[in-house]
Parts: sequence; structure tokens; C-alpha cells
Amino acid sequence: MLPIAGHLISVVLALVAAGAVFAAWIATRKRIAAETVGRAEEQALRIVKDAERDAETRRKETILDAKEKAHEILTDAERQARLERQQAQSLEQDLARRDAQLTERQLSFERVERELQAREKAILAREQQAEAIVARHQQLVAQHQRELERVASLTADEARDVLLKQIEGDARHDAANLLKRLDAEAREQAASKAKQYITEAIQRSASEHAIETTVSVVDLPSDDLKGRIIGREGRNIRALELATGVDLIVDDTPGAIILSAFDPYRREIARKAIEKLIADGRIHPARIEEVVEKVKQETDEDVRKEGAATAFELGLHDLHPELLRLMGRLKYRTSYGQNVLSHSAEVARLAGIMAKEVGLDAHVAVRAAFLHDIGKAIDREMQGTHLELGIDVLRKHGESEAVVMAMAAHHMDIDWPSLEAMIVQAADAISAARPGARRDILESYVKRLEKLEGIADSFKGVSKSFALQAGREIRIMVESEKISDEEAVWLSKDIARRIEHELEYPGQIKVTVIRETRAVDYAK
Repeated sequence: MLPIAGHLISVVLALVAAGAVFAAWIATRKRIAAETVGRAEEQALRIVKDAERDAETRRKETILDAKEKAHEILTDAERQARLERQQAQSLEQDLARRDAQLTERQLSFERVERELQAREKAILAREQQAEAIVARHQQLVAQHQRELERVASLTADEARDVLLKQIEGDARHDAANLLKRLDAEAREQAASKAKQYITEAIQRSASEHAIETTVSVVDLPSDDLKGRIIGREGRNIRALELATGVDLIVDDTPGAIILSAFDPYRREIARKAIEKLIADGRIHPARIEEVVEKVKQETDEDVRKEGAATAFELGLHDLHPELLRLMGRLKYRTSYGQNVLSHSAEVARLAGIMAKEVGLDAHVAVRAAFLHDIGKAIDREMQGTHLELGIDVLRKHGESEAVVMAMAAHHMDIDWPSLEAMIVQAADAISAARPGARRDILESYVKRLEKLEGIADSFKGVSKSFALQAGREIRIMVESEKISDEEAVWLSKDIARRIEHELEYPGQIKVTVIRETRAVDYAK
């Protein structure tokens, strides 16, 4: 029993102690809570005071800011008002100045209007005076005309005809003198310029010239080869003539065979073929045909290269290969003994130099001048003149129309299509007329001179004419009693026109009319 009672007492004591501890904890918590509440209230009061103080400070700052902004707005408003007042004053001054100017202008206009009215009145008065003077003048003229008709026994129409004839004669006289003076000046200037251009072109051209022949000579190492070339019963020489179209002349000329033909191209093929046969040593008809055919192919290639080389020297780098081949063939073509390829190259050089001097298209002039005789390469094979064939060939191979037309006019068969065409024709005439360039038949030369003098002698008033300088000039003596100085001017022009229409000649012909007046008397 005692242990149980002691245990109960312990429990009771423990409970009592626990209750005391709990009571003490409760009391402590209350005290702490009271203290905490007190501090919180103090802090809340402090925060409220701080907030009130901050609010007061901010209110004061806001008021200050508002006052400053209001001051700034007021200042700006006063400045803007001051500026507007100044602008208004300036505008008022401008208006006042303009008003004064308008007033001054109005006064000036009124003054000018008064002056114009005064001038108009003066002009009206002068017009009335002028009308009166004109009427008086007409009256005097009519009276004078009636008096003249009475004195001269001529009507007004008859007098007018006499006066017109007199005026016409005076006008023709003055026109002839003026024409003579202008013609002399123009000829002097044109001749000077033309001589300058042509002389410079000829000096810079410096082309070689030589007269071609119709025969070629093949040198033989020995006379024994003549028999081998003739062959048994002449079969070799017949084979050569048949294959080449050239006549072979084997005579007593030592160490040489003569080739005769009008076609230099055929003569060249025959010459090369014979030289190859002599070098080879095998001479018989079959070998002759083989060698001649091979030489023809080589010669065709050579003429193409020759045409290309000549075109390259002239700066023509885009010609069609067929045109180059045809131009190369002209190396073996002559015209009055002049090599046509050399002539074409010379004409191209002259045309290019003259075209550059006068500011024309030098490329068109050079191209047309170089190709102007291309038809002569095929005129023996096809129907038509060398001019017609040349035009067809150029158009067929894509040459420009400017080049074709300039080439087509080089014999003056058509009107001048361009200034370049005139340059080409002039260059062609210079090259053909150059001394030593061409052969001329004596008979045709004499006939041309006789016809030139005959044209001059056919004109009325001509006493004698003389062809000089190989037909480059004709001097005409006229009868001074029948031809006046003014008529001599017209006579020279008429004769020049007849010569242009009736004669064909290279270059130009100078027509000089000479009128001489002599006064003869005798002392007795």
C-alpha cells in the first residue's frame, strides 16, 4: 500500500508542479504579449508621425514646384507677348512703307499716263501731217508723170519697160562682176585647200608604180631543156598551152622561153608550173596536168594571202575571206598597164588621208576605195560591167550600204550618195592620172585633145583655142569686139559645162578665157 501511495503523491506533486509551470508560462506569455503590443503601438505611433512629417515635406515641395512652374509659364507668356508685340510693330512699319511706295507708284503712273496721252496726241498730229504729205507727193508724182509722158512721148508702161531693161542690164553687169569676184575668191580658196589636201595625201602615199606587160620570160638553165619542154611532136608544149591557156614562144632567144597572154594570172600559173617541171625533171603530159593543177591551188592561196596582207596594211581587219581572195587576184590584173591591186591600195590610202583632213568617215572611204575595182576580178568570167559585178559581190558578202554606194559612184554613174563617195572618186582620179601610172593610146589621146578644142571653137566669139598640159588645161582666145569682160565669165562656165557633159577625162580641166583689147594708132 505504501508504494502505491507514494506513487500517487509523486503524481500529484508532478501535476501540481506542472500546473505551476504552466501558470508561470501563461503569465510570462501575457507579459511578453503586453510588452510586444506596447512596442508595436509605439512603433505605429512613430510611423504615423514620420508619415505625417514626410507628407508635410512633400506637400511643401509640391507647392514650391508648382510655384516655380507657374513662374516659368508666366515668364514664357510675357516673352511671347513681347515678341508678338515686336512683330506687330514690324508689320505695321512694313505696311506703312508699302503704303508710301504704292502712293508713289500711283503718282508715277499718273504722270506716265499724262505723258503717253500727250505723245498720242503728237503722233496723231504727225500722222495727219504725213497723210497730207503723202497725198501731196502722190499728186506731184502724177503731175510729174504726166509731164514726162508729154515731154518723152512715152506712156508709163513704155517708160517702165525702158527703165526695167536699163536696170536689168545694170544688174547683169553688177552680177557678172560680183560673180567674177566671188568665183575668183572661191576658186582661190578651194584651189588652195584642195592643193593642200591632195599634195599632202600624195606625199604621204608614196606608192610604187610600174607599167605591166603582156609577156613573161622563164629563164632556162640550158638550151637543152627547150626540146624537153616541146616534147615529142610538140605534145608537151600543147599540154602546157591547153592546161594554162597561155601561148609558149620557144624561139632562138638563148636560155629563155616567152609566155604570152593578156591575163597575168594565167601567165603567173604557167611560169610557176614550168619552173616546177624544170626543177622536177619529169616533163610529160600527165605530169604537166598534175603540176598545173597544184600550182593553181597554191596560187589561189597566195592571192588570198596577198589580198589579206594588203587589207591588213590598210587597217581593214574584218573583210570577208572571199573578198580578200578576189582582191588578191587583182594583183594579176592590169588596167591601162597599171596593176589593179596596187592601184586599189593607193586609192584607199589617198582616200583615207583626204577623208581625215576634211573630217569625214575615213573607215568608209578607205573600205570603199580599196574595194572599188573588185568587179574586175570576175568580169572576164561573168556577164556585166565591173561596177555591177562589184556591187553584187559587196552586197552578197555583207558590206554596209554606205560602202557599197560610195564604191558605186567612183565612175560618177550615179549621183553622189555621200561626201565619202566624192573622196573615193577623187582619189581614183588622182591615182589614175599620176604620171607613169597608166599607158594611154596615142590615137585616143590625140582625139580627146581635138574634141576638147572643137568644143571650145564651137562657141560664138571664139577665135582660137589651145589644149595645154596634156589636156589638163584649155586656153581660149575670144574676139574683144564680140565678147565683153562679163560675157567672158559666162563663156568660161558654159564651155566647162559642155566639157563635163561630152568628154570623159581623169581629174579636172582648167578652162581659161582670154580677152585682149588693143588700141593701135600710127604717127604720121
